[in-house]
Amino acid sequence: MKRLPPYMFAEVGKLKALARQQGEDIIDLGMGNPDLPTAGHIVEKLAEASYKPTNHRYSASRGITRLRHAISAWYKRRYGAEIDPDSEAVVTMGVKEGLAHLVLATISPGDVVLAPNPTYPIHLYSVIIAGGDLRSVPLLPGQDFFEQLTIAFKQTWPHPKMLITSFPHNPTTTTVDLNFMSRTVEFCREHQIWLIHDFAYADLCFDGYQAPSIMQVPGAKEVAVEFFSMSKSYSMAGWRLGFCVGNQEMVAALSKIKSYLDYGAFQPIQIAGIIALNGDQSCVSEVVDVYRRRRDVLLNGLNRIGWEVAPPLATMFVWPRIPERFRYMGSVEFSKMLIKEAKVAVSPGIGFGEYGDEYVRMALVENEHRINQAVRGFRRFFNKY
Repeated sequence: MKRLPPYMFAEVGKLKALARQQGEDIIDLGMGNPDLPTAGHIVEKLAEASYKPTNHRYSASRGITRLRHAISAWYKRRYGAEIDPDSEAVVTMGVKEGLAHLVLATISPGDVVLAPNPTYPIHLYSVIIAGGDLRSVPLLPGQDFFEQLTIAFKQTWPHPKMLITSFPHNPTTTTVDLNFMSRTVEFCREHQIWLIHDFAYADLCFDGYQAPSIMQVPGAKEVAVEFFSMSKSYSMAGWRLGFCVGNQEMVAALSKIKSYLDYGAFQPIQIAGIIALNGDQSCVSEVVDVYRRRRDVLLNGLNRIGWEVAPPLATMFVWPRIPERFRYMGSVEFSKMLIKEAKVAVSPGIGFGEYGDEYVRMALVENEHRINQAVRGFRRFFNKY
């Protein structure tokens, strides 16, 4: 526990809570907590299944059979990838739980794991929790990630055992193509490294961009697994449902450790998950359209007041660099200043790793009216200083 630093968002969170207690109207663009409701047909299936007493018992920790078959069929339809539902798929209580437990099951004290920096905190701290040694690979504008990855590998001894990636990327919104995925798989096969890919934002893509799955790469299953979350595409964040597919040995390790730790997600949630994956996918398109419109409103507003940001092609975030005249403050103090002066909460970039300290992350979890209100708050702040 001593190796885990204080949660970097806590300080800003306390200031936000205090301001609200004092009657301030704080627009919260901090936590990436989807605000859109789950589609009605998914909720109806949950309600229906919840009334059946047989669904009130312990479930299967690796996921019920029909859900694993739905996962396999979903990958076949979406990406042309063959996934064996019995040996290459396991259901998780969200990606965060699954990824952390997989790392715990496969990493021993002293094993080295590579991960981008900045990145989603569990990618970094799952390694710390497992007792492993983390080696950060800078993921910064203008730098070749593969060049940085090669340098990190050559300079690390013992050689890394695992690489954790996530594209589309939280928080930087970085996107990649299938060729990038192929190079990543080739790198890991060449150096005998396990590869974990967090694919939480698979569907939240804009302007014609389509995110590739690592399972589309021939030979990926020799070294890789991929996690998908129902939270973003289907607005099922609080339901805690996700899954992991790919390499049989890694899937078996995750299934084994989960068998000691849980009895699986509440069965009606898993049944609703089947409906989500197999049913009408127009609800996903509607979610994507909402985030795209919010992105456009926020970007137009930021660029209009001189805070220039390139439009992200994916995710539910915007990752602006702190304006130069405030950059000396660092992301925590700048974020605290935004709460006080602009009445807007954002996530300080350093919470995602030291290379993120010149940035803040804004989540598209407020409606367009509130986003415009946030932009007006930013303008007042900039004009004042």
